[in-house]
Amino acid sequence: MALKCVDSIETDFLDKTPSSTLKRMLEKKIPDIRSHIERKVSKEFGDWLVEIRVVSRNLGQLAIGQASAARQREEDLRIKQRQAEEQSRLSLRDCVYALQEEEEEDGLSGVMGDDGKDGYGNGGGNGLLGFDLTPLYRAYHIHQTLGLEDRFKQYYFENRKLQLTSDFQVSSMTPFLESHQTFFAQIAGFFIVEDQILRTGGDLISRMKVENLWETAVSKMCSVLEDQFSRMQTANHLLLIKDYVSLLGVTLRRYGYPVDALLDVLSKHRDKYHELLLSDCRKQIAEALAADTFEQMLMKKEYVYSMNVLSFQLQTSDIVPAFPYVAPFSSTVPDCCRIVRSFIEDSVSFMSYGGQLEFFDVVKKYLDRFLSEVLDEALLKLISTSVHGVSQAMQVAANMAVLERACDFFFRHAAQLSGIPLRMAERGRRQFPLNNARDAAEEMLSGLLKQKVDGFMTLIENVNWMADEPTQSGNEYVNEVMIYLETLVSTAQQILPAPVLKRVVHDVLSHISEMIVGALLGDSVKRFNVNAIMGIDVDIRLLESFADNQAALFSEGDANQLKTALAEARQLINLLLSNHPENFLNPVIRGRSYNALDYRKVMTISEKLRDPSDRLFGTFGSRGARQNPKKKSLDTLIKRLKDVS
Repeated sequence: MALKCVDSIETDFLDKTPSSTLKRMLEKKIPDIRSHIERKVSKEFGDWLVEIRVVSRNLGQLAIGQASAARQREEDLRIKQRQAEEQSRLSLRDCVYALQEEEEEDGLSGVMGDDGKDGYGNGGGNGLLGFDLTPLYRAYHIHQTLGLEDRFKQYYFENRKLQLTSDFQVSSMTPFLESHQTFFAQIAGFFIVEDQILRTGGDLISRMKVENLWETAVSKMCSVLEDQFSRMQTANHLLLIKDYVSLLGVTLRRYGYPVDALLDVLSKHRDKYHELLLSDCRKQIAEALAADTFEQMLMKKEYVYSMNVLSFQLQTSDIVPAFPYVAPFSSTVPDCCRIVRSFIEDSVSFMSYGGQLEFFDVVKKYLDRFLSEVLDEALLKLISTSVHGVSQAMQVAANMAVLERACDFFFRHAAQLSGIPLRMAERGRRQFPLNNARDAAEEMLSGLLKQKVDGFMTLIENVNWMADEPTQSGNEYVNEVMIYLETLVSTAQQILPAPVLKRVVHDVLSHISEMIVGALLGDSVKRFNVNAIMGIDVDIRLLESFADNQAALFSEGDANQLKTALAEARQLINLLLSNHPENFLNPVIRGRSYNALDYRKVMTISEKLRDPSDRLFGTFGSRGARQNPKKKSLDTLIKRLKDVS
């Protein structure tokens, strides 16, 4: 029921009453009427205070929900734009037009309009959520008429301040993760209401008082966030609260409230969030690697290929293979890729909408840490504890080559989600972050292959070191080694990338070269003649021919690099077969033809060379006979090398 103005009531009665007695009677009743009006209005205002708390919470939830919906629409538009750019299905002009058109269709209207209305179709009347300021404004107007304006303003302010203080209470009975939305929505609704009252309520509350209340609220919210974040041990929980607080900031910034202090708290805890995220991902990576069967992944359907290969840009060709398709990697590769991609997206989610416009460097820093500290270390542990055979080692080495391509995708994906042009992301790339694991995998594979080769190289003991004639078809040991190497390459080329296979074969050939030189240097060979050395020359030629034959698999340059792995054995044999071994002492000739040889080894091996043939060395034991020039040159070499040592 509308109440009449007190002044109007008093004037009507006094003007119409001629009797002074009636005047005195009315004068006595007016205070009672004033009291009645005051009580009536105070009750209505009290009911409004109770109701507005519920309305504020709903209002805050709705406003934050609309901010979330707007953010989701923006993200959907960005995703569509990225897809359009990647698939090249639209021209740039069509892409921009399509995005603008959809943005216009999905435009968001605010909770509070520019006209001062509350966003529910009213400016003080009943709204969809009961956001009705009429009781408040009526009470304020009547108190003004009663001459109690200042008292009512103070009463309003104190009651609203008490309500806000009550809103700050965090229940110890309910986990903050479950109650944080209600907590922040209540505060958001409070200040949305105050903003409306400030703009439409005359002098009921001053801007300074609202600002003071907001400063108090910000201080309290920051304190609550600091306390709650310090207790959290799950990255996802921290992310959920951070997202809601950032939406709160977006919502209240629209009403002119400064939210930098809240965003600073979020930024302050980014390190803790990422530490928790790294910890979570470390467990996931360990589980993924523990489940690895070290078998190539079989894909029977195109969607499986798309999900495990195309999703991480692991393909080496744009042509979709025939199915069933056997991938060169095991299932651990896409499993790890999914974990890394999830890490990137969670990192970007935390950094987004936190007040920092450019955050790619931060995301990249933590991605580097994840790859180098988590994934690389987990792979190193796998290699050292779980790889026991050549086939397993070969599979892990193949996996590492694929992960090297995946790392390129990771950094591109992080740049894309961060809104950074790919060219800028590429500019800041560093070396392969899984370098330690890759080297360890190849070293493990090479080591196991060398162990296999060592079994065949023991046959070098069967070489006749004082042969009457040089062998024409190679010694037994080299024939066995050649069969193994050819089988190895035939098998490995099906799974290992050419650069990896080349490095491994180079390492094995280098080991064979060392074994040959070591046999001549070792105590088991007391002496040998030129025929034996000519037989070893045939062995090395067979190995060099094997290296040349790999030009079809690699390239001619790569095949030549493989031959350099045999340099020590080749140069030693060339020196022992040379007519002028003394040339080794010439720095120019040594640098050109014998740079892989150690002079101490040359000295020791040269002393073992014996040959009674006059055709080659003359008669070594004949006194007074003319010494063979080659023998003389070799003796000079040995003497000079002894002087140096």
